[in-house]
Amino acid sequence: MKLGIVGLPNVGKSTLFNSLTKAGAESANYPFCTIDPNVGVVTVPDERLKLLGDFYNSKKVTPAVIEFVDIAGLVKGASKGEGLGNQFLANIREVDAIVHVVRCFEDSNVVHVDGEIDPLRDIETINLELIFSDLEILERRIAKVTKTARMDKDAAKELDFLGKVKAHLEDGRMAITMELANEDEEALMGTYNLLTWKPVIYAANVAEDDLADDGESNAYVQEVRKFAQEQNSEIFVICAQIEQEIAELDDDEKKMFLEDLGLKESGLEKLVKASYHLLGLMSFLTSGEDETRAWTIKIGTKAPQAAGKIHTDFERGFIKAEVVNYRDLLDCGSYAGAREKGLVRMEGKEYVVQDGDVILFRFNV
Repeated sequence: MKLGIVGLPNVGKSTLFNSLTKAGAESANYPFCTIDPNVGVVTVPDERLKLLGDFYNSKKVTPAVIEFVDIAGLVKGASKGEGLGNQFLANIREVDAIVHVVRCFEDSNVVHVDGEIDPLRDIETINLELIFSDLEILERRIAKVTKTARMDKDAAKELDFLGKVKAHLEDGRMAITMELANEDEEALMGTYNLLTWKPVIYAANVAEDDLADDGESNAYVQEVRKFAQEQNSEIFVICAQIEQEIAELDDDEKKMFLEDLGLKESGLEKLVKASYHLLGLMSFLTSGEDETRAWTIKIGTKAPQAAGKIHTDFERGFIKAEVVNYRDLLDCGSYAGAREKGLVRMEGKEYVVQDGDVILFRFNV
């Protein structure tokens, strides 16, 4: 999974990136201090892996990973190259979802590019730049399709659809809010790789005092929450400054630190949860003496396709899957014990894999 982090300058974007990835992206109190996209790979926190790794005494434990791409703070006119903007927009065309960091804290020591805090205006500034960038892509596609539309029915149909998408964007609306008529339109939309078609997770960056009640008493957060709901987007509340402090701690210290703040989970855990939910993802597990590993798949994936995540041969020669829920396995104390109780099931090609399944695939190529 690949997530792109966007936001205006000085909203806490690079601080958040640093804390999530410990990659040390430069973070300073002036715009455009991040010029190249910073890329960091983060392991997905999953306590099931540790439990299963200990259970099997695995030599290796391999978590799922998320790749983060942090791009320079965007400003008005970024799509036209203002503030080095357009080259950065190209860097997030390949991501699965966008994490949009929004400033919801007051701090006279950290300048705001537009002079005052206004999260909805900030969101609109970024969204408009994404829209302008997408309109350029659409115009190029329209020019290409127009040439063949007279002679080709499919091209004519696509040209009509492109006109609808263009009108939607020109109305200041994100492509993802557009109602599509059928699967053909959905397939077409997917081929354009539009930034505004990507799902969005809003990260409301607050001061430390607003963390304990999850931003309930912060009027800015409430505005962003309402907006995210209207857009069918996810939102989570974070304090990038606190995340940076947490990043320096080991697991036990981290737990104590969070408890002292009255928090159940870190910002990274909130973000992972939000992105998995938004993208319809989950994990199944494989476990044994050699390795315990998490595999990320789409919810609704059937057993052969899940096997294909491990190796294409597993999918090609799929025979069956031996499946047990990780909790049942741990409770029974051994694989044999789980089998005796009838908790290990043999599943065929139509089995839909569930979150937390521990699977052993049988195949023959």
